[in-house]
Amino acid sequence: MRPTRVDELVGQQHILGPGKPLRRALDAGHLHSMVLWGPPGVGKTTMAQIIAHCVDAQFLAVSAVLSGVKEIRVAIDAAKAHAGPTVVFVDEVHRFNKAQQDAFLPHIEDGTIIFVGATTENPAFELNNALLSRLRVYVLHALTPAALIELLQRAAQLLAEEGDLALDAAALALIADLADGDARRSLNLLELVAGYAGDAPVTRELVETVLAGPGVRRFDKGGDAFYDQISALHKSVRGSDPDAALYWLARMLDGGCDPVYLARRITRMANEDVGIADPRALALALDAWDTYERLGSPEGELALAQAVVYLACAAKSNAVYAGFNAAREDIARHGSLPVPEHIRNAPTGLAKSLGHGRGYRYDHDEGGGHARGQVYLPEPLVGRRYYHPVERGLEQRIAEKLRWLRGEDGADGRKA
Repeated sequence: MRPTRVDELVGQQHILGPGKPLRRALDAGHLHSMVLWGPPGVGKTTMAQIIAHCVDAQFLAVSAVLSGVKEIRVAIDAAKAHAGPTVVFVDEVHRFNKAQQDAFLPHIEDGTIIFVGATTENPAFELNNALLSRLRVYVLHALTPAALIELLQRAAQLLAEEGDLALDAAALALIADLADGDARRSLNLLELVAGYAGDAPVTRELVETVLAGPGVRRFDKGGDAFYDQISALHKSVRGSDPDAALYWLARMLDGGCDPVYLARRITRMANEDVGIADPRALALALDAWDTYERLGSPEGELALAQAVVYLACAAKSNAVYAGFNAAREDIARHGSLPVPEHIRNAPTGLAKSLGHGRGYRYDHDEGGGHARGQVYLPEPLVGRRYYHPVERGLEQRIAEKLRWLRGEDGADGRKA
């Protein structure tokens, strides 16, 4: 069932369609080293074999899971002994360490091999710069339902040639849906259903019976799909879109994400993006976390959903988050600045004799409960503003209060 020509591949038309970059290179017979980056089951291995066939090259496969430098040397020696070009295909190339990746460099450089790597992980993170600089990265996409149906129809035709196999359109559509963009999974599901059906026609009802239960959605814990989805959830909350936030929360739970991880990230969203524009958001996030810990799944997941919706609808402010980061930058820039003497602790006579606490004014004894003009930052930072409240939610009132306080003081924080 594996395609043998470019025209037989389904999907990836953005790089293999007429006039597209990789297709032009293949048509011209000018192959270059590359890495194919995409989710499982989208045809990376098949594409590498077809690429080698297009330029009449020897095809050598190396698995980064099972191989080491020894196997790399064997492949290089075979390439040197071959008269024509050699494609060395490295599956799961991100599993190779730096030394193993570096072993390919001189042989790519001198043209001994055409390197084709396959990975499900982001090459920018998983491949070292020396290797990555010699490769062109092609991003492969999950297959659409239409592409999977085309693939399944071809496979069904091959199976039918071996015996009687009849599939209706609804059955094919359901298998394609359950495969969730993965060609390998779609063929495995078809084989399972065909074996169960025997001589009986394959209907949607039969598929539902054989493949009982929900399909497993694409969700690679710790991989790019994982971080893309948590990013989508976080940005949906920040963008005040409760519908999108609920969708991505449900997607991650459906894919098997640890709900406690989600509770931790939701709590961060309350701190980072809502802040004290709505202080109730943090309390609600923590309550949701506690509720999930008490109830577990699936009941506790509803508490997480409530928190996500509330955070999405709440007033937003990152003023504290931004101010805290700015304060840390000043600490890194200015080092350990001394505490101003008037606000130092003075628990002993010696401390007092050194001037600790001298000149400090107790705010509660001052008019309005505010010691006007008293400064609290180290001298080089007097007048520095880290917290800039936004004109949303509770921070509107906080901004008014700060304008009043700062109006009583001078621009640099000293008494007006």
